[in-house]
Amino acid sequence: MNAFQTAVKFFQDCGVFLYPSLLIMAMGLAIAIERWVFLRRSRTANRQAWAKMLPMLQGGQLKEVLGMASESDSAIGNIVNHGLTRLQTSRRREDLDMAMEEGMMEIVPRLERRTHYIATFANVITLVGLLGTIIGLIKGFTAVAQVNPAEKAELLSASISIAMNNTAFALMVAIPFLLIHAFLQARTSEIVDGLEAAKISFLNLMQRIAPEQPANR
Repeated sequence: MNAFQTAVKFFQDCGVFLYPSLLIMAMGLAIAIERWVFLRRSRTANRQAWAKMLPMLQGGQLKEVLGMASESDSAIGNIVNHGLTRLQTSRRREDLDMAMEEGMMEIVPRLERRTHYIATFANVITLVGLLGTIIGLIKGFTAVAQVNPAEKAELLSASISIAMNNTAFALMVAIPFLLIHAFLQARTSEIVDGLEAAKISFLNLMQRIAPEQPANR
């Protein structure tokens, strides 16, 4: 029996509980791929936008940066836009910090959106697999009670083997899901830390530039 036939037999032995497990696996993979692509694009966009804005901020080109930030779809553009918009009415560091923090409160939920579902799916698919195993064992013991004593050991062994396939499949999905969840959380934290660092740099620059050059110049 080759690997393909072994896999087919494995799935056939799982029974009807395989289908909800496959559905959960498909939803989890879809979310994981979408989140990975989103975070990757967000990280790249932030780096590119900040690389353009930082030299302009250091040069005091606040009006140009405000125009660039207002048109940018990046998270860092949103935060800088909040800061420069508040700079037009107040130059206190605390006010700028609060304005940029408002931008962070809009951005962070978008970065973290749906990621927690992956860990939830890992737990749910484990429970579904365990339920499939229990139901399979119940059916197996029920069937054993109705056969000859000579056949009980062989039939019980086969029933247990089939029932355990559900838990095995669930664990094969749940363990990678937990690792993927940890990876996506780490990537999200990395992006948030980068935004926080950029915010501090912006505030430090504005503390030096703002008294010398207003934003609407």
